[in-house]
Amino acid sequence: MKSKWLLTAARILSLAIVIAITIYVFSIRDKAQELEKYSYPGIFLLSFLAYATVFLPAPGVAVVFTMGAVFNPWIVALVAGAGACLGELTGYLAGFSSQPVVEKIKIYQRMVEWIKKFGPITMLVLAAIPNPFFDLSGTAAGALKMPVGKFLFWTWIGETLKMLAFAFAGASSLRSIFG
Repeated sequence: MKSKWLLTAARILSLAIVIAITIYVFSIRDKAQELEKYSYPGIFLLSFLAYATVFLPAPGVAVVFTMGAVFNPWIVALVAGAGACLGELTGYLAGFSSQPVVEKIKIYQRMVEWIKKFGPITMLVLAAIPNPFFDLSGTAAGALKMPVGKFLFWTWIGETLKMLAFAFAGASSLRSIFG
């Protein structure tokens, strides 16, 4: 009985944290662009904040595209991939905290099936391609109790690959226009 109460309390706390982070990031979205001037730490923080929102769009890849032309695109991708990966923990926590709420959504069920069938490779592929469903896959991973380290590792690889594509696309296109 006590462990069930603790699990419920942990889920409520996780959901409250996810909601608070999402509201905060969405409320400062206009000021977030100022972080670019802080070089790689600013890119990390912007990427973290952009990916910490659950189900609300934020311009994370646009910053990576632009900063890839200004800074070393390899380092931009690594830093942005790490920030995005850590930001995705909010989706994971949402899954841990609200499993009963989302399990009725059809696309969520598909994510659960993919994670059960393909495991962490699902996280890598869905993180590597720009799509609106990664939050649901993070939610499914949290609900399925995928180990956090495994979730972070495969998400980081996928996010870094995606950021690498955007950083080099920005570097080549913006440098050819302005360079």
